[in-house]
Amino acid sequence: MTELHEHVALDTTAQDLLFREARTVNTFSDEPVSEEQVAAIYDLIKYAPTAFNSQPLRILLVRTPEARERLVEHLWDGNKAKTAGAPLVAVLAYDPEFHEHLPTQLPHFPAAQSLFKGKDHRFVEASVSAGLQIGYFILGVRAVGLAAGPMTGLDAEAIDKEFFAETGYKTLVVVTIGKPDGSPAFPRSPRLEQNLVVTTV
Repeated sequence: MTELHEHVALDTTAQDLLFREARTVNTFSDEPVSEEQVAAIYDLIKYAPTAFNSQPLRILLVRTPEARERLVEHLWDGNKAKTAGAPLVAVLAYDPEFHEHLPTQLPHFPAAQSLFKGKDHRFVEASVSAGLQIGYFILGVRAVGLAAGPMTGLDAEAIDKEFFAETGYKTLVVVTIGKPDGSPAFPRSPRLEQNLVVTTV
């Protein structure tokens, strides 16, 4: 039987970087995350698949100390210190008015916008597609040699009021980003075996 990695188009170094050796990080070095690195991340993740090519994800980079304090206030206690100390923090949200961009993003289907305008189901569509983009975002961070610490322990409604009152964006996840500081990570927790996850019919 061949090794599973032999069936993957990426070389083993890339496989390890993106998946096998990648870990959620709680503590980072002081090395800053540059705008060029952020641009490189976005250049990769913009190709994530989304329904109707809707691309509802919106990314708020929290860099200034003042903005960081405002954000940390709305996180669960266990997430506050690591967020305050990370080189960069991103608030990942979705735009419930994503359909306003559909004439540009889906020009071959002019009626697409009317499927969502004023309809409540657009919130579900936006959150699901943005969730796909969030997965790509984490992989994009890893691809540029950084580590990500995604967190859902937060008061999303309070963050929305704090940062998105004008845009109406809806917070989904907060992600810390940076170079790991070399501190030992917790042992990797077990993963479910394939037979418990994958069913064939």
